[in-house]
Amino acid sequence: MSSDVPLSVLDLVPISSGSTAAEALRNTLDLARRAEEFGYHRYWLAEHHLNRGVAGTSPALIISLVAGATARIRVGSGAVQLGHHTPLSVVEQFGLLDAVHPGRIDLGLGRSGGAPRTPTAPAEGAAGVAEGAGESEEPGTEDAPRKEDGPGKEDGPGRTEGTFTDSGLYLPPKYTGFARLLASPRFRLHQALLRQPGATTPEYPDQIDDILALLAGNYRSADGVEAHVVPGEGAAVEVWILGSSGGTSARTAAARGLPFAANYHVSPGTVVEAVEAYRKAFRPSPALAGPRVLVSADVVVAPDDATARRLASGYGLWVRSIRTAEGAIPFPTPEEAARHRWSDEDRALVADRVDTQFVGSPETVVERLEALRAATGADELLITTITHGHEDRVRSYELLADAWAKRS
Repeated sequence: MSSDVPLSVLDLVPISSGSTAAEALRNTLDLARRAEEFGYHRYWLAEHHLNRGVAGTSPALIISLVAGATARIRVGSGAVQLGHHTPLSVVEQFGLLDAVHPGRIDLGLGRSGGAPRTPTAPAEGAAGVAEGAGESEEPGTEDAPRKEDGPGKEDGPGRTEGTFTDSGLYLPPKYTGFARLLASPRFRLHQALLRQPGATTPEYPDQIDDILALLAGNYRSADGVEAHVVPGEGAAVEVWILGSSGGTSARTAAARGLPFAANYHVSPGTVVEAVEAYRKAFRPSPALAGPRVLVSADVVVAPDDATARRLASGYGLWVRSIRTAEGAIPFPTPEEAARHRWSDEDRALVADRVDTQFVGSPETVVERLEALRAATGADELLITTITHGHEDRVRSYELLADAWAKRS
């Protein structure tokens, strides 16, 4: 694979309809081995809870399994959600991982799971506690295959109004439906089960500072007491901040000179503002002389556009389950997805994600990824792919890696 702009993998450990969590984990290990063969640079695992269709509940545990099943590829979190963890527990977990797999571990950190946000603020992290899991369908240029070329508007979500960057990247309107999720009984249950009674989450920048200090070995409490984490202190983990907007996460990464991962696949309408805010505020650090940006994209590749659209057809229904606060359902088959009849409300609920999934032949998807890279100046692209069939998913990553390496 060409190394000028590497491709990496984000895996939510999705469960397909009719399958099990155990099979999803076996598929993750197989995909990680294959991704290493295909030349992907990193393999990141997301953190999600209480979703019937997602088995990725504990990034550190799955990282250990993936790192043990591979030899060279970097393995990490995309992301550990700091609302559910203390800085000490994070450094201890990733210190253990680094001790066993030195120099291969990434520590991606997200904000989700902390104090409730304002109703219109996107959850930050790989996918966010409010949304529960990753998601999307294809962007567009004037000559791009339209959603109407697939199942038809009455059977699937349709494109919303948005804007295009100079490179042709589609930026949909910002999603503003988070109030429904934050007010749901499921979200309240989520918070109750993931926190000790009465516990509060510190400010995110303070959590990041504590993690960095514990890793560096210079942590001091307010009254001057030292803390030394073994293993953990001095661990050669690569720390990343993940975010969906130009807010706290982007500013925190920039102020500390850390690399930043922006989520086009979570909040496509805000990806450009996120990377611009990060670059504008960036301050060099011993770890990083200049800004370093990774951008995620939701992708399905097949030998031709029509086949890819069929494989991706369950995506809209899957996103709908997340945004209605039901929680991610097991990923449906194309036939299961075709039986759903889309209301106007349904279409509006998922449009930004469905319209920005990159779906098609290798040539089609490479063109759209190039537009994403050009619009964001990404140094690396993080690819997340979900299909019902595991072999279709593996094949998607293989076709993309081959086409990306051969692009002119």
